[in-house]
Amino acid sequence: MLRQKLAKIALLGLARAFVRDELEIVDADRTIRACRRRRPHRPADNNMTSRITISDARAWPLVLLGGSAGLGEAWFKGYWDTDDLTTALRVLARATRTADRPRSALHGATRPISDRLRRLRPQDKQRDRRNIGAHYDLGNDFFEHFLDPTMMYSSAIFPSPEATLEEASVEKLDRLCRLIGLAPGDRVLEIGTGWGGFAIHAATRFGATVTTTTISAEQFAYAHDRVERAGLSDRIDVLHDDYRDLSGTWDKVVSIEMIEAVDWREYDTFFERCCKLLEPGGTMGLQAILIDDNRFERAKNTRDFIKAHVFPGGCLPSTEAILRSVERVTDFAMTAKVTFGSDYAETLRRWRTNLHSDEAGLASLGLDQQFLRLWDFYLCYCEAGFDEQTIDVAQMVLTRTDA
Repeated sequence: MLRQKLAKIALLGLARAFVRDELEIVDADRTIRACRRRRPHRPADNNMTSRITISDARAWPLVLLGGSAGLGEAWFKGYWDTDDLTTALRVLARATRTADRPRSALHGATRPISDRLRRLRPQDKQRDRRNIGAHYDLGNDFFEHFLDPTMMYSSAIFPSPEATLEEASVEKLDRLCRLIGLAPGDRVLEIGTGWGGFAIHAATRFGATVTTTTISAEQFAYAHDRVERAGLSDRIDVLHDDYRDLSGTWDKVVSIEMIEAVDWREYDTFFERCCKLLEPGGTMGLQAILIDDNRFERAKNTRDFIKAHVFPGGCLPSTEAILRSVERVTDFAMTAKVTFGSDYAETLRRWRTNLHSDEAGLASLGLDQQFLRLWDFYLCYCEAGFDEQTIDVAQMVLTRTDA
C-alpha cells in the first residue's frame, strides 16, 4: 500500500538522521538498511548494535504516526521482532534523544496556550478509579506470578549483585523506613497500598501503626486478607478510599510509586492533601519514578506507550515539577533525596525472568501470547529508560517546616 511505503521511506530517513549506533532494519522483502552515525566524543565500545526484522508492513505507519505507542502496538501484534528487545529500545531511545531539542522547541511555542486549555479538565475520582483498575485489577494471580513474596511492585534496592529480589525488596523498604525515621508507636498513613507489603513491613519490623488506602478493588481485597492472615488487624487498617476523602492526621505519610498515577494537573491537590494529613513537623516519604526536568513539560501531554497501553492517565513527575508544586501549596521542604535507577533496571530484568518462568501458568489465567508480548515490551521499555538514564527513581523526604 502507498501509505505503508511512504511511512517506510519517512522512518528510514529519520533513522539515518538520528540513529547514533549500529542499527540494521530487515524488511519483509529482505532489504537490509544499515544505519550508523557515531559521535566523535562517544567511545567505540559504548556503541550498541541491534537488528530489527519487519514481518508486517503495517508496522511502518503504526510507528510513524504513533511514536512509542505505535512501536509497542506493532511489537505485541507481532509486526516486528528482534533478538534483544531491551538493546533495540536503548538504540531507539538514544536516537530520539538527539531529536529532543527541536521537539522541545515546538512544544515550547504551543505550551502557553495548550496548558491553559488542558487545565480546564476537571478532577474525576471515578475516572481515576477506572484508570487504576485497568492496570492493577488485571488479577492478583497474575501479579503473584512475577513479583517476589513481599508483593512489592516498585523498584527494589540490591545490597549486592547476589541478592535475591525478595532481599532487595526488603532492603528498599528498610531504607525508606530509616530515611523517614520511622520508630515504634509512629502512626503512619500509606497512600497507595499495593498488596500490603509496606504496611506489614512497617508494622512488624518498625513497630508502627499503619493506615493504608487504595482505590484498586483487587488490591484492597488482597491486602485486607493478607493483613488478617498475618494477625495484624489491630496494627494495620486497610481502606478502600481515595486519598482526597481522608480526614485526620498522622505522624508520617508514605507513598511508594503512586504519584505516577496522579495527573500533572492534580499535583497541587496531591501534595496539599498529604501536607494536611501530617502532624506539624511530620515527615513524608515519597518513592517516585522521575523524568528529566527538561523533558517533563513535553512528556506530560505526550501519549506514549505506557499511557496508551499500560497505565491510562499516568504521568511521570520530574523533581522540578514536585518542588514547584510543594512550594506553591505546602510548607514542605525536601530534606533528602536518594536515586537508584540502575536498581530499577535490575528489578525489571528479574520481573521479566519471572514472567517467562511459567508461560503455561499464564495461559491458564487466560493470558495469551499478545498479552505476554505487551508486557515484554513494557518491562523492556522501562528497563531501557533506566539504563539510558532518560528516567530515574528516587526516595525523597518531605518535612513540614512549621514546627
